[in-house]
Amino acid sequence: MQTVVTGGAGFIGSFVVDRLVTDGHEVLAIDDLSTGRESNLSAAMESGLVRLEVCDICDSAVIDLIAETAPEVVLHLAAQVDVQASIDDPVHDVEVNVLGTVRVLEGARRAASRKVVLAASGGTLYGDPDPSRLPLREDEPRAPVSPYGVSKMAAVDYLDAYQTLHGLAGTSLALANVYGPRQDPHGEAGVVAIFANRLLKGETCTVFGDGGQTRDFVYVADVADAFIAAMRPAVGQLLNIGTGVETSVNDLYRVMASSVGGPGEPYRASGKPGEIRRSALDPSRAVEELTWTPKTSLVEGVAETVAWFSSR
Repeated sequence: MQTVVTGGAGFIGSFVVDRLVTDGHEVLAIDDLSTGRESNLSAAMESGLVRLEVCDICDSAVIDLIAETAPEVVLHLAAQVDVQASIDDPVHDVEVNVLGTVRVLEGARRAASRKVVLAASGGTLYGDPDPSRLPLREDEPRAPVSPYGVSKMAAVDYLDAYQTLHGLAGTSLALANVYGPRQDPHGEAGVVAIFANRLLKGETCTVFGDGGQTRDFVYVADVADAFIAAMRPAVGQLLNIGTGVETSVNDLYRVMASSVGGPGEPYRASGKPGEIRRSALDPSRAVEELTWTPKTSLVEGVAETVAWFSSR
């Protein structure tokens, strides 16, 4: 089928494009290349099934681009994903994550697309809940504590509204902390990419706060599988995509330092404002609705990530 992937040259988006190509789908990858890289798509583009258009979803031209492509399914991953950046510049965060999403939905509506699959944020959507409720299910009250979390929640609501008003089917995937190869170790990078990059360079890693804060780390290839699985079923649903397992930053550092042979202790700095203390997502609904399961253990995923960074 004809598909569109926004953020298609990015970290997660390029893995989604790879999976679509493997399944024989034609893909229009839309990316402004502010954080994505054309090199992430080099293998996929050799198939002849992928076309890259450099376009910002904040530009109204993206509406016509999607409408003219007439995709059956749009997989919407383009976003501003840095929590601290959303605190520093909430206006830009809204422009990308809310207005940009509405432009993508308008393009899909005008194209008479069958479905949109949205990358939501499971790590911020539910706020900072009572730890006794972890891992969180989808019926957990939405209580984001950062502008980023609020904007991604609004994107989910807009997708629901377009389904009600226009019959545009939608599924929102609430992603845990995604990590793996191709993640940029600068800017909006996740902690796994940052640690891998610094440890391989022999540089000291920084842990903010006491390192006891936990996250649910899910491997990027498993996340790409979830997007592919969501192209047909689970219409109108929000699904958690995670492992259900909490890993502290301290434990993550020990695993990674051990794999690289790095120093036993990182540098410790003061905590970040707006940072959630503990997080883990229950993926049971996605397992049931999508027949999807996270297959990659943290040790395996870290090894793959470190190997990729080492090869660079």
